[in-house]
Amino acid sequence: MVNIMRGGIVESSHQFVAAVANVRGEVLAAWGNADLVTFLRSSAKPFQGIPLVESRAAAHFGLSEQELAIACASHAGTDDHIEVVHSILRKIGLSEADLRCGTHTPYDTKTSKKLITAGEKPSPIRHNCSGKHAGMLVVARYLDASTSTYLEPDHPVQKQILHNFAEMVSMAADDIIVGIDGCSAPNFAVPICNAATAYARLMDPGQFSTEKADSCRTIVRAMTAYPEMVSGEGRFDTLLMQVTATQLLSKGGAEGYQGVGIPPNSLGSRSPALGVALKILDGDLESRARPVATIAVLEALGVLSAGERQQLKQFDSRPIQNQSGLHVGEIRSPQAVRDVINLTNE
Repeated sequence: MVNIMRGGIVESSHQFVAAVANVRGEVLAAWGNADLVTFLRSSAKPFQGIPLVESRAAAHFGLSEQELAIACASHAGTDDHIEVVHSILRKIGLSEADLRCGTHTPYDTKTSKKLITAGEKPSPIRHNCSGKHAGMLVVARYLDASTSTYLEPDHPVQKQILHNFAEMVSMAADDIIVGIDGCSAPNFAVPICNAATAYARLMDPGQFSTEKADSCRTIVRAMTAYPEMVSGEGRFDTLLMQVTATQLLSKGGAEGYQGVGIPPNSLGSRSPALGVALKILDGDLESRARPVATIAVLEALGVLSAGERQQLKQFDSRPIQNQSGLHVGEIRSPQAVRDVINLTNE
């Protein structure tokens, strides 16, 4: 539980499930039911981005690492973010009008206020998923496939994405539950433990073909080199990737989902790559529990140093203040206990 305290008692609780797995699919630690089947939502984006590289579409159109990062992003809709998405679209001869992600108010507060002041309505390119959609359009152009139906499950782009994801999670494509995400793209529900395995394999893809392994490494390199593109300055995924010397890969999703990739040797010499998948069961609509739970799990694994955790304090256990600035309670981290297991060697 992540508990919300007031007056010395628990006022609210957020229950979570989490699993830690290696590339072989072995669950090394778990909190709750690691077999829980649930949608990854935007935590699937790194895997949805792999076909962009593996198909050679990214190389064909000359996409940069920064552009690959935003293709795996839930960005905040700032001017810097949308310029990178515009750059992708220009390279394939398309425009914002070709995006099918819908619209919402930018996550970045300053940008949102600026649009209101200017009388400008939110547009598809400000949508947090516009980079992912631009990346899908890149693959569609490369395959000479329809750019108007690129979200249909039977479109060649979506077939490639599903096939790739199935390989990453060690499941048959037919066994993966497919639903529709908030941005209208297909999304996937698999057991938490399988998602954790996929994140481990993303960080150490040696078991795959040379093409897929290189594609995984390219996606990881892009996201960790440009963490500000993946989310936005001051947001959890970006900050976690910025402050960790081990270069964790972090990607959150809606309804309280979080994926984290831990590279080899992060826990000492010869330690394996690990993947973490975590789900806040009540959906965590205000996103107050997901970062706290994630930090607790990473601390239990020994991944975060004291200094790194201090830099993440705005997302960790912290006081709750009311509208008058009074300290009225706290968000309390779960007392995650390190599993009695040697994670440093396979």
